[in-house]
Amino acid sequence: MPARALLPRRVGHRTLASAPALWASIPCPLSELRLDLVLPSGQSFRWREQSPAHWSGVLADQVWTLTQTEEQLHCTVYRGDKSQPGRPTPDELEAVRKYFQLDVTLAQLYHHWGSVDSHFQEVAQKFQGEYRTWAGVRVLGHKLLLYDTVLPPVEAHLRKLGLGYRARYVSASARAILEEQGGLPWLQQLREASYEEAHKALCTLPGVGTKVADCICLMALDKPQAVPVDVHIWQIAQRDYSWHPTTSQAKGPSPQSNKELGNFFRSLWGPYAGWAQACTLLPTPTPPSYRCCSVLTCTNPTVLRSHQQSAERVPKGWKSRWAPSPPFPTSLSPSPPSLMLGRGLPVTTSRARHPQIKQSICTTRWAGGY
Repeated sequence: MPARALLPRRVGHRTLASAPALWASIPCPLSELRLDLVLPSGQSFRWREQSPAHWSGVLADQVWTLTQTEEQLHCTVYRGDKSQPGRPTPDELEAVRKYFQLDVTLAQLYHHWGSVDSHFQEVAQKFQGEYRTWAGVRVLGHKLLLYDTVLPPVEAHLRKLGLGYRARYVSASARAILEEQGGLPWLQQLREASYEEAHKALCTLPGVGTKVADCICLMALDKPQAVPVDVHIWQIAQRDYSWHPTTSQAKGPSPQSNKELGNFFRSLWGPYAGWAQACTLLPTPTPPSYRCCSVLTCTNPTVLRSHQQSAERVPKGWKSRWAPSPPFPTSLSPSPPSLMLGRGLPVTTSRARHPQIKQSICTTRWAGGY
């Protein structure tokens, strides 16, 4: 029986308070991971908050319930057809650690990025990142499942799901992966390949350009050095980092200039350059009427200034839910907010702590627990 079949609309699970013996824990402070921000995000579609602060979903072909205290991530697992929870074994807990990449310490990364990039340090102290609503993406995530075959009407079906012009590329890429590359094993072996090899291979798929290939490398293939470049990143690099292409005469993103700009940020931010870029898009709960903007990727300085001012004008009734979080620190204490990025599970699973989502042509990529 597929693991997702064990997860009905309401799983009859125990909470941490009612059955503590059935839970195991992993040291993980809230400053490193926030389930309430990560699991309902645009990369992770199948986690549901079954009880307050208790999230149930599928991970490594098993149904789990996760919850948090200030310093611990608590886990219980449901095994077999009986759907009975049990205390996870050390090996099972390791799957959770890999899923969230808890071996990477965000506080140290923020400290490093702030120490090598004065612009990052200045802006990250003032702004919270960008809040985005993923309701439509979540609906699609529940409908778009993983299949090992490609049926003729798949493109029409994807259009009905709301993919629009992307439906043709998703269908064509899935067909190419299955019929020309050997299917899922080909995607999985890209995780072990070098960043350059994986990027080049992905760009052979229909509709996959350099930016989408970088998104897949960053968020699905364990390549934290991948830096997706679009026109906004290009503008920011020129405005705030005085960067200009030297190997081409391009006036905007192109394969060659994207590679050059990616190398620039990799030399600046280091092996987790993709995380440094992506962390600027962390969602901060904000009243829908207020516009938020990315920390480093907002091209309008006026909007950046007004963002912090708008946080002081939270209307009555919003404060408890929408009050802004403290600014990003750039030192080891206190620690920064959670970042969700490519966790070490198969490519069909969203292995991420950062809720940012980028357009992906690969149909086997995004939803954790598919």
